[in-house]
Amino acid sequence: MRKLIAGLTASLLAATSPLAAETTIIHADGLVIDAASKPMGKATVTVKDGVIVSVEEGWKGVPDGANMVHLEGRTLAPGLIDLHTHLTGDPGGDFWKATTEPTEWDVVIGAKNARLTAKAGFTTVREAGSAQHTAFSLRRATAEGLIAGPRIVAAGPSLAIVGGHGDTSGFLPEVNALLDDGYNCTGAVECAEKVRLASQNGADIIKITATGGVLSQQGRGLEAHFTDAEMKSIVDTARSLGLKVMAHAHGARGIEAAARAGVTSIEHGTYIDEAAAKAMRENGTVLVPTLMAFQGIRGNLGKGVYTPVVEDKVRAVAAYAESIVERARKWGVTIAFGTDAGVFEHGDNAKELGLMRAGGMSDREVLASATTGAAKVLGMENQIGRIAPGYSADIIAVPGNPLDDVTLVEQTDWVMVRGRIIE
Repeated sequence: MRKLIAGLTASLLAATSPLAAETTIIHADGLVIDAASKPMGKATVTVKDGVIVSVEEGWKGVPDGANMVHLEGRTLAPGLIDLHTHLTGDPGGDFWKATTEPTEWDVVIGAKNARLTAKAGFTTVREAGSAQHTAFSLRRATAEGLIAGPRIVAAGPSLAIVGGHGDTSGFLPEVNALLDDGYNCTGAVECAEKVRLASQNGADIIKITATGGVLSQQGRGLEAHFTDAEMKSIVDTARSLGLKVMAHAHGARGIEAAARAGVTSIEHGTYIDEAAAKAMRENGTVLVPTLMAFQGIRGNLGKGVYTPVVEDKVRAVAAYAESIVERARKWGVTIAFGTDAGVFEHGDNAKELGLMRAGGMSDREVLASATTGAAKVLGMENQIGRIAPGYSADIIAVPGNPLDDVTLVEQTDWVMVRGRIIE
């Protein structure tokens, strides 16, 4: 009996040892450490407990009990980072669904989209606005491996002015009131309170709608919504809580005001001009241009997808969207990768890479914007964005060197997030 117990104990220990259960050896024909480094040839990456422990040239041996992944003909690259997604929603102009679908359904949609996003090569996303707790639930589920998906940095509900982009509008006042998420604010004191409320409820970052927006039902232009005092209060309060602020902003003066207030990033930046760019440079504010979003909404024009007020706004911004990156580069603004997935189909995120290149960025610059650059925006540059020892095992495989052609990422066919292979 003692021998039997000893044998069972030994088997159990072997089955649960770190080497047997949590070590993966990856062989590939090429490897890109990061966008600034020279690519390697044949390489071996060792992953243990979800962390990269070594990167070696050549194909090394596989220890007994380790998992083996052999990716002949493939190049490993760091998992990509999308700084602007809406996993809990799908594209469409049917804003009335807010009155017919429970928020629980958003989590179901989000689970579907989380897997699509990860399979497309995106191992970290910044969820840029959702119903209360839906993105937070997804964040936990992907972190614990309950569903397949990327690491999620989540904002939760956006802060907006009453009647502005981000506030519920388009219905009767009593319906608007029922759908109010509780994050609208007026005045510096109330806006500070809403930041604290967002922090209390689990926000990783504060999202504000600093200007009017395209897809909301309000039609009062795309310039600044918050006052300077309100935006400064939001940023200062967020900083006191260790949080950054991302600002949806289209109009130039709204971009400029948000940058002066100290937001970390401007989302969209449609009408960026030299004065707005100067404020961004002086305050270290990064632009996330979301070019795929503009392409997605423009493709729906004239199809009855959007209401007339939204169609008018789509047509207004369409002429400016293609030159956002070109203008920002001309004026020395730092650009980071983000798509606004959810405005277009989830899983097509990588098409943004080619659009950024068409705006004048090199393949290396584009890849950096979606890896090391985006990681820096999140304050996670020592954790993600590179294939290096001590970094999270967020790795993709593509059929060639993305430093020569960044659009190869659209052909990603193997993905690992936090050491877990996405099936």
